[in-house]
Amino acid sequence: MIARLEGVSKVYRVGDQEIVALQPTTLDLQTGELLLINGPSGSGKTTLLSLLGCVIYPTTGRLWVDGQEINHLGQKALAGLRLQTIGFVFQNFNLLAPLTAEENVMMPLKLQGITGRQARQRVDEALELVGMVDRRKNLPKQLSGGQQQRIAVARALVTEPKMILCDEPTASLDKGSLEVVMEELRSLADAGKAVAVVTHDPRLQKYAHRIVEVRNGFVHEVKNIEN
Repeated sequence: MIARLEGVSKVYRVGDQEIVALQPTTLDLQTGELLLINGPSGSGKTTLLSLLGCVIYPTTGRLWVDGQEINHLGQKALAGLRLQTIGFVFQNFNLLAPLTAEENVMMPLKLQGITGRQARQRVDEALELVGMVDRRKNLPKQLSGGQQQRIAVARALVTEPKMILCDEPTASLDKGSLEVVMEELRSLADAGKAVAVVTHDPRLQKYAHRIVEVRNGFVHEVKNIEN
């Protein structure tokens, strides 16, 4: 188990109103699994992913990531945990336009203070894993959407995180690119990573080990797949 929510909820206050983004939820994320978090827009699934990613604190309940209880960590400790333990993949890729593909992948290592031969080797390995070595010198604008997302996956992998969190990673992709990216994420889970993918796309279900559905802030496990 890499992450656990125990009775965790998230409530936002807007003026004198309370908006419940996530109802009290108990959920584990295991290593070696791809967890699909399904649900319509505004259902609370991105809030759930943000909690797993240590981006926000729970309003109630207790949250553990990599053995640390998040409720009691300060912002600096949270940032360090995110950098060392979690890789993020976003819908819009979030690549830095002035940097080449390999420079984008290198960026998290620079933040960790890793440079020189070790950094270059890790970048090479990450690019090879997603089949993008031949595009390493390209700028993001010179890459297709699918290629940009594969670079984004490489960037998430380069720090060797235990957990990879993906927010609608295939929403901007065509069918062929979707299959390539999801097959890569599934293979990472099969190799021992914990992978959580937020989506509203039913085509992604076949890649999951386990599926939960979020509706109106309530989380329900809908499938435990043996495949």
